Amino acid sequence: MRDLPSRIIVFFRKYWYLAIIGFLILAWLAGRYRENPLLFWQFIVDGLRLGFVYALIALGYTMVYGIVRLINFAHGDVFMVGAYTAYFATTRYQWGFLPAMALAVVVCAFLAVVIERVAYKPLRNAPRIAALITAVGMSFFLEYFTALDFVFTPNFINYTPLPLKITTWEVRGITFSNIMLLIIAVTTVCLVLLWYIVYRTKLGKAMRAVAWDKDTARLMGINVDLIITSTFAIGSGLAGIGGMLYVLAYPQLRTFLGVMPGLKAFIAAVFGGIGSIPGALIGSLIIGMVEMLAQGYVSSPMRDAIVFSVLIIVLLYRPTGLFGEAAREKA
Repeated sequence: MRDLPSRIIVFFRKYWYLAIIGFLILAWLAGRYRENPLLFWQFIVDGLRLGFVYALIALGYTMVYGIVRLINFAHGDVFMVGAYTAYFATTRYQWGFLPAMALAVVVCAFLAVVIERVAYKPLRNAPRIAALITAVGMSFFLEYFTALDFVFTPNFINYTPLPLKITTWEVRGITFSNIMLLIIAVTTVCLVLLWYIVYRTKLGKAMRAVAWDKDTARLMGINVDLIITSTFAIGSGLAGIGGMLYVLAYPQLRTFLGVMPGLKAFIAAVFGGIGSIPGALIGSLIIGMVEMLAQGYVSSPMRDAIVFSVLIIVLLYRPTGLFGEAAREKA
């Protein structure tokens, strides 16, 4: 703690231009706040709603990377499958909200297990670039295969009727909805359950052992293949929940639905420190608020450019993210 002031001084001396840019951005935001405080806080509230959904996706990225050092770019498309699963369950088969969510979890977890066994397991000892290219290829496969007429169709689908009646109310001029509160509540419960699994169960202890050293974990009698598969299943189950919550808040479906949310959740995971569960949450909330502020005060097309700029800045100046730690990667 005594070194903190000196570290801050060193940082500002080294990256003085970043400090100036940050100061200008804060001054600009302060000006927008003074013009219309209610609009500013509305953007913050909408950003938190979006950020909690991103958190459910980002957790999958951070869990898989922590175990096998793989960026699973098909994860966003598993999120899309969860959204469609919930849609068909609630509209075609008249399932309720909770049964549809449970089905989305099961379908996404099963899909992740199949993907891991078919596409990733054979490449586990191959160069990492091979697994990365395979992940990109699997992402494209899911997007275009599900666009076939006999699967999900390539057409846009409006999610009507929703399984829940939307209720909105105003608190001091700021609009809230039951969907937003539901997203926050479900995400919080999922985070608590995930924390319990990772830090209070034998499965979680095995996950942490495999993440630290696979060979040693095998010598200790841990079934590494099963742990890796379980990690994929848990992360994708969370993505399935995120997919359902996302289309409740933004009720339109298409087979490329998971592309941008998946990429932005990946940015959030990197920003928070990929491999860190708290980092995934904090990074997602920040990215959600940045996106909504950019959309409201700049423009809708520029919001994506601004979010991706955050990734570039993080990779340049803090590659480990907010909560990540530099560590020797193990094969």
